[in-house]
Amino acid sequence: MLECIIIGGGPAGLNAALVLGRARRQTVLFDNNDARNKVTHESHGFITRDGVTPKEFRESAHNDIRKYPSVKIKRETIIEVYKEENGFISVKTADGQIITSKKLIFATGLKERLPHVEGVRAFYGKSLFSCPYCDGWEQRDQPLVLISENAHAVHMAKMIYQWSKDLIICTNGNKTISEEDKLLFERKGIIVREEKIARLHGTDGKLEKIIFEGGHEISRTGGFVTTELYQGNQFGASLGCALNENEGIIVDALGKTNINGVFAAGDTSFSGPSQLIIAASEGVRAAAGVNSELTMEEF
Repeated sequence: MLECIIIGGGPAGLNAALVLGRARRQTVLFDNNDARNKVTHESHGFITRDGVTPKEFRESAHNDIRKYPSVKIKRETIIEVYKEENGFISVKTADGQIITSKKLIFATGLKERLPHVEGVRAFYGKSLFSCPYCDGWEQRDQPLVLISENAHAVHMAKMIYQWSKDLIICTNGNKTISEEDKLLFERKGIIVREEKIARLHGTDGKLEKIIFEGGHEISRTGGFVTTELYQGNQFGASLGCALNENEGIIVDALGKTNINGVFAAGDTSFSGPSQLIIAASEGVRAAAGVNSELTMEEF
């Protein structure tokens, strides 16, 4: 019988699979290749892997995991998760297979909604990004824009300022920045524009202009957006997992949820997105929790 099912093939799920493979645990990792970072050209901040593309990272991780015969990777989509009467956990795939395991790790990550601006999707991951730590260095000292429709704009702008002092904040018609913060930004040379954006202009994903309703334009070469994050599925909630205010699955120090046998790792157990290296470490934590629990049950 399987000892662990992992749902999600991002850094958290992959690292969990690696650790469980080295622990000789019978494990299946389900990955439908629908990661949030697929649009990203490069990932940064992971020592020895700085600048790696998501595709390269996944291929390298799969090669590492293949060394351990107890782990299988299946490119299938899970559509249902439920508890059996004996306490084990079963999953149902899109093609109708039912697979049962003693333990389960959710590593499904988060989904995101971009600002309601025409054309923003074409630039996202190419010249507009969501994480200054991940992409700020590549945009240093350039004329940047922050497109934000929520109150997170204030914090985000202060972070971006570390990499470029030439910054314009666009709230796309939303009054989300207080007069006090506007004055603070003005003293720093940061411009706040509250008009609605008509569209973005550029070629091959490279931002060139922001065009406002009314026809006014400003030139920018790139920048950042604030996104709205949400769980891409309701698997955790359907099992009764406790959630935080941002719908992240609440876990303990070893990644265990309040439901026996169920663990979570990476962004799905966070209140927001984390860097690649942090998500991977969360996978290690959850795998150690699973292995420890299985070991104690054997005795």
